[in-house]
Amino acid sequence: MKRRLRICATPAEALSDLEDGMSVMSGGFGLCGNAEACIAAIAARGLRDLTVISNNCGNKGQGLAALLKNRQVKKVVCSFIGGNPDLQDQYLAGEVEVELNPQGTLAERIRAGGAGIGGFFTPTGVGTEVEKGKEVREIDGKRYLFERPLRADFAIVRAAVGDKLGNLRFYRTSRNFNPLMAMAARVTVAEVDRLVEIGEIDPDDVHLPGIFVHRLVEVREHRNPIENLTVRKRENA
Repeated sequence: MKRRLRICATPAEALSDLEDGMSVMSGGFGLCGNAEACIAAIAARGLRDLTVISNNCGNKGQGLAALLKNRQVKKVVCSFIGGNPDLQDQYLAGEVEVELNPQGTLAERIRAGGAGIGGFFTPTGVGTEVEKGKEVREIDGKRYLFERPLRADFAIVRAAVGDKLGNLRFYRTSRNFNPLMAMAARVTVAEVDRLVEIGEIDPDDVHLPGIFVHRLVEVREHRNPIENLTVRKRENA
């Protein structure tokens, strides 16, 4: 798809051509770095039979779990289910297909999709359930599994800052899967906390070049929920 950057007024506008049955990569790790407004826009439209590619598809009813609650998801490609009762229950009931990947393998499959690589061999998963149905090759006396790349129709990513050329800067650990997914989708929608003029992001601070971004939408307010709040007890409590 020829890249043509569009700055949109709302997430709904940015995702207006997302349709039933499409695949969506969603950046973030747990609830960190989620494109909250984009997820809400997808939920509001009531799209069905989506394939969601993410680390864990939300948690405790939040993040991508909102799509599970709405019964909008047909398949989840992820590396972690723990902490997500919606995904657990629907998987056990046969309502949602789950494709589990070791976390490093998931990241590398996405990276391969963005880089145009046809696949790769990894020792991760050899001799486990992960091996089933995959090509196994011995290289230098060690067994490896062949893993195929992952691509998607859309990627929704969240950045702290974006400029009007689409260059993005992520906030600390929210960087995680976001840049990889932006490179591996046919259409990448970037939800940015702050939209700035060209040149305001120092070139050394660009985490993802704008060439990989197709649509930008500024969203100033976010919930940024804490997944598992842990605090130190007061000394005299």
